[in-house]
Amino acid sequence: MSSLAARRTVLAAQGFTQPRPSGPVTRRHLQGVLARTQVLQLDSVNVAVRAHYAPLFSRLGNYPMELLDEAAWSHSARKPRLLVEYWAHEASLVPVADWPLLRWRMRRHKEEPSKYWQSSGGHHIAEDVLTAVKELGPITAGALEDQLGLKVERERGPGGWWNRSDVKHACEYLFATGELTTGTRRGFERYYDLPERVLPPEVLAAPEVSAEDAYRQLIAKSAVALGVATEPDLRDYYRLKPQRSRQAVAELVEEGVLEPVTVEGWRHQAYRHVDARTPRRVEARALLCPFDPLIWERDRTERLFDFFYRIEIYVPEAKRVHGYYVFPFLLGEDLVARVDLKADRVAGVLRVPGAFAQPGVDHAHVAHELAEELRLMADWLGLDGVVAGERGDLASRLGALV
Repeated sequence: MSSLAARRTVLAAQGFTQPRPSGPVTRRHLQGVLARTQVLQLDSVNVAVRAHYAPLFSRLGNYPMELLDEAAWSHSARKPRLLVEYWAHEASLVPVADWPLLRWRMRRHKEEPSKYWQSSGGHHIAEDVLTAVKELGPITAGALEDQLGLKVERERGPGGWWNRSDVKHACEYLFATGELTTGTRRGFERYYDLPERVLPPEVLAAPEVSAEDAYRQLIAKSAVALGVATEPDLRDYYRLKPQRSRQAVAELVEEGVLEPVTVEGWRHQAYRHVDARTPRRVEARALLCPFDPLIWERDRTERLFDFFYRIEIYVPEAKRVHGYYVFPFLLGEDLVARVDLKADRVAGVLRVPGAFAQPGVDHAHVAHELAEELRLMADWLGLDGVVAGERGDLASRLGALV
């Protein structure tokens, strides 16, 4: 398989060969994207837009964010919950039907708690937290700290063996073990609740899935999302361990789900999902947030697109090359540029402090297409326009256009 064919296969698997909806975006469109990406990563950074909203914009265009909020954090008989939070790639939204596939990870967290948890006497706190959520939930960790802090001061006296910050650790432990989940979010703050008040009864009653079976199913889902990938690529999608991942890949090859292929320029064996398609061309246009599943794995991004990309949030400002929160720009079947973005909600504009072209691209064409996509993003975010800064070799052209 040529490197270009591999790239086209990956873009098709991730949904970039599907035209954006011409009319209102519905749950059906959302489900179509999720059938390809499988997960949406959560992240607290809100410089431009929260990470879980952006991949849907990249694939669907201007859609109402409430559509995702409703699918992830509310429930009604007419519109049942589609997504639930758990550790997948990182903290992620996953389809509710995938909850049983992650129970092995919940069991592992319970059987092998962190060293901090073992040394903190945390199981006693967890019991108090679980009881409180049963009585009060959905509830935030801060509200639980207030409730349990008052209880401790009243019943145990000051200077006890735990402090209020331990309540948050207890919540996260119970979340990891599957005894709590996210009931809703408000302003991105998590409200903890019991799974039985959040998930459908049929999901909770689903039979136990062994770790081996779960690995096979998760690797297969990774392959659907990635199209063609190496074994390390496949395991990274759900942050799986190497030994069991290799075994799962071998078994899926034997079952005919994965097909071993050689990709030009790749050092490692690649695997193509049997249902993956390789289009003759890809005509895409999308801004990709740093947590988009197309570019999660940075070495894979470089291998596929010859595009070196690193997030610079944690780099001191003076040492940043491209900016704080940089979106690669996909045009056609190439990553042709990158832009540093900030939603200035006070001024009502989408700021672009820096815009940088890849070597060899047509600056005028890229700037025109980028300006169109930035205007679309500004409109989606409810901002009045785009303001370009001065950094980067695309900045002046982009400034003239926006």
